[in-house]
Amino acid sequence: MAKRPAPPPLHVVVFPWLAFGHIVPFLELAQQLARRGHFVTFLSTPRNVARIRPVPPELSRYIRFVSLPLPAVDGLRDGAEATSDVPPEKVELLKIAFDGLAAPFAGFLTAVCGEEAGEGHGRRPDWVVVDFAHHWLPPIADEHRVPCALFFVFPAAFVAFIGPKELNDAHPRTAAEHFMVPPPWIPPPSPIAYRRQEAEWMAGAFQPNASGVADGARQLETVRRCALLVCRYSREVDGALCTLLDGIYGKPVVPSGLLAPYDAAAAASSSDAAGGGDDEETASLVRWLDAQPERSVIYVAFGSEAPLTPALVREIAQGLELAGVRFLWALRETSGGMLPDGFEARARAGGRGLVRVGWVPQVRVLAHAAVGGFFTHAGLSSLVESFLFGHPVLMLPLFVDQGLTARLMAERRVGLEVPRDDRDGSVRREDVAAAVRRVMVEDEGEVFAGNARELREILWDTARQEEYIDELVEHLRRRQED
Repeated sequence: MAKRPAPPPLHVVVFPWLAFGHIVPFLELAQQLARRGHFVTFLSTPRNVARIRPVPPELSRYIRFVSLPLPAVDGLRDGAEATSDVPPEKVELLKIAFDGLAAPFAGFLTAVCGEEAGEGHGRRPDWVVVDFAHHWLPPIADEHRVPCALFFVFPAAFVAFIGPKELNDAHPRTAAEHFMVPPPWIPPPSPIAYRRQEAEWMAGAFQPNASGVADGARQLETVRRCALLVCRYSREVDGALCTLLDGIYGKPVVPSGLLAPYDAAAAASSSDAAGGGDDEETASLVRWLDAQPERSVIYVAFGSEAPLTPALVREIAQGLELAGVRFLWALRETSGGMLPDGFEARARAGGRGLVRVGWVPQVRVLAHAAVGGFFTHAGLSSLVESFLFGHPVLMLPLFVDQGLTARLMAERRVGLEVPRDDRDGSVRREDVAAAVRRVMVEDEGEVFAGNARELREILWDTARQEEYIDELVEHLRRRQED
């Protein structure tokens, strides 16, 4: 029998929401597709495209970046194109601007679909992979007969908890109390529920914001209009939740694997071994780490979007002082002025602490031998980066999926949560100090570290992680073969 010719490479358009916590995993997904010879067009705004890290040279012919101009919006300063560029209360203005990308996207798709016989990036797209916020995009793609897939950068627990529009319509959730228990479509017993201050945030996410559309409604409508759902999970980590998702959503939910930044991890390890080549900011940070004992430093970072209040910053800072352990704290610019008077000077004088305001090479820090734990908001990307190096975690979840993930990680005994007041979400410095010591100093910390090292082994089973991408490609190919 004649051998069937191999199908042509896919052309996949990927378009993340305007947050680097979304852009980075979308880029990891794009690179995984490119490594298999598929062509990826990566859409974002001009300033975001300029800030994306360069792809490996061998992938540059497969991934092209296309900038869509972000419309001006009253109250949104020029150059604010990502959530890290604005305070939390102005993110809803960014959503107004984002919705204004519908016309530029339509123009892009019309142009690329006009060349039926093209190849590579000139070929009609086989798929558009969107994010939670793109409720307006699937109708545009439908006009060109291009199917959409929604890529959840959130973990399986959150995807299961939110559910599709049909189940939300059947079981309305309008008050905080509705989010403080598992939804009826998740079998009991389950730890998947929000604490009160998190539940109030979630209830607010289902109310319209300045864009006129609630974040929850955006996601439910985008899910409804997409033919395929892609979720950033691993069966070895997420377990039984994975088997529920297809049934909950009534359509295929395909794993992408955890999309760990292996290239960055390898580069970080080799940089520490080789030395040199760093800018002065990074070099001075690495010199400080080099002077600390092995596994003695807790790295503290709450991401580029964390809604930290002055009260939280103050209690965390004074808790770190009370704990008496070495720490490296990466603070975003908008939080730098919230520190208690004299805190940085006391930390430097005692030789135990270092505060960096602005960007810090997180993977490089986590790869350093002096780091022994990570104090984090429990965002999935940060957890994956921590477990790549076998670090236990101390968690202070702040919004979206983080509370659910923190419950599961605490149940798995890879770390623990900082206690918070259930009425207002406040923390006490004494509780921060006690939690830091449990992770970094006391015998319990060795249990957390041992369990974190088990997750490191799962993550570094790269052959298994590659299989998830191969499974995803097979799903994407099915339409091409129909």
